[in-house]
Amino acid sequence: MNGVLKLVQRVAAAAGFAPEEILCTSGLELPGYFRAQKRWDMVVVRNGRLCAAIELKSQVGSFGNNFNNRSEEAIGNSTDFWTAFREGALGLETPWLGYFFLLELAPKSTRAVSLKSGKFSPFPIFQGTSYARRYEILCERLVLERKYTKTALLLAPRGTRGEFAEPNESLSLRSFLVSLHAHLLGCR
Repeated sequence: MNGVLKLVQRVAAAAGFAPEEILCTSGLELPGYFRAQKRWDMVVVRNGRLCAAIELKSQVGSFGNNFNNRSEEAIGNSTDFWTAFREGALGLETPWLGYFFLLELAPKSTRAVSLKSGKFSPFPIFQGTSYARRYEILCERLVLERKYTKTALLLAPRGTRGEFAEPNESLSLRSFLVSLHAHLLGCR
């Protein structure tokens, strides 16, 4: 994740932001609406204006235990962020909100998972899906429902070989970075 963070920092710098405007170690706490503050992985500011906030998450193993937690966390964080924005805590100009997710590419993350039966059926889109596909659906819907400006989903095997897969072009790292760069170019 440090490599991804450095890449995102370079994109912000390429958009004309100085190192002191690209926050990755301090000044990352932004006010929330449902809680006092939330620490983001990267915050980009200029002249007192919040230009972007980015959340980087990953998951290795324990796919069944963590998928729901990660989903609820992403939805909750964005809801808290946009409500705080609506209430004037984050300025008047709309910031860019990004969510990047790195999932371990493994047999347990890519094979279909059964659904529990109950009184009500899940949406058909979830039938016969793997955790990787469920994360893809989550990321697509986070943007569709305007919870995040842009999301990215990468799958990589355990280790640091630099190999990765992108299951969906609209969720690619390139698409994520281009969207961020374009928004930051407009921040004055």
